[in-house]
Amino acid sequence: MIQNPISWPNGARCACAISFDIDADSLIHIARPKDGHNRLAGITQGRYGPTVAVPRILETYRRLGLKQSFFMPGWCMEQYPETVEAILTAGHEIGHHSYLHEDPTSHSDSEQAYWFDKATDVHERLTGKRPRGYRAPVYNVTQGVVDRLIDRGFLYDSSLMADDIPYMMQTKAGELVELPVHWGTDDWPPFAHYEEIGYMMPVQAPEDGLKASFAEFHAQYEAGGFWMAIWHPFLTGRLARWRVVERWLESVLTRGDVWFAPLEKIAAHVKAENNRGAALRIETLPYYDRPVSL
Repeated sequence: MIQNPISWPNGARCACAISFDIDADSLIHIARPKDGHNRLAGITQGRYGPTVAVPRILETYRRLGLKQSFFMPGWCMEQYPETVEAILTAGHEIGHHSYLHEDPTSHSDSEQAYWFDKATDVHERLTGKRPRGYRAPVYNVTQGVVDRLIDRGFLYDSSLMADDIPYMMQTKAGELVELPVHWGTDDWPPFAHYEEIGYMMPVQAPEDGLKASFAEFHAQYEAGGFWMAIWHPFLTGRLARWRVVERWLESVLTRGDVWFAPLEKIAAHVKAENNRGAALRIETLPYYDRPVSL
């Protein structure tokens, strides 16, 4: 079912990661720049993530012995330094996720570079190191973003969708590991009901909303692939939903042949496999050098 399977460490059948995008209340400010500061419903909906959900998630990870990945906009890291400290103290990864959840496609390349580097500076100041991984807001990567990630020495991106499992992206300037996302394991469609930023999804029951993510896991497990959740603390970190996730995690971990790791470790393994000559999928970029039209 998978054309270019990857051998996982210690004979694991499947590599897995739960990645959380801690957007917090950056969403209301970027969507409503004139009055977002006074829209308290939207602010509190976002604040729930770092203040309530993340401690709950970290406690589950501690109990189950998991190290995982979080992505935070630089502005959110500045607003919630205690969340940054808690994640790092517990041994988890924090990846680059823009500065204020700005969409790269809405900016010129020079504007992209300014905000990208501003967020990187926040990472260096608050974590003591540069991030190794990146996820674009709304998955909106441009060729300029890819070029910048390679130029800034990033190990991986996790925003694109060209395969079921990790692959390599190559340009004339270098290469980058891609840890592909997929809307089937994103919690936005089943749970995001956020009128202030233009999303009015029909909210599903916890078990129903998570079914798609769990079904994707079973398919990847059977195929020996890669499963990654793209979740948000203010959505899946809610009490009833997280209880479902906890029980699912407990069940999956009893299999004994599933490798849960931070995305940085998975990407490093993929890069090592590529370097030793494994038959990984390679995407050559740019895809196009000019607009396509009739």
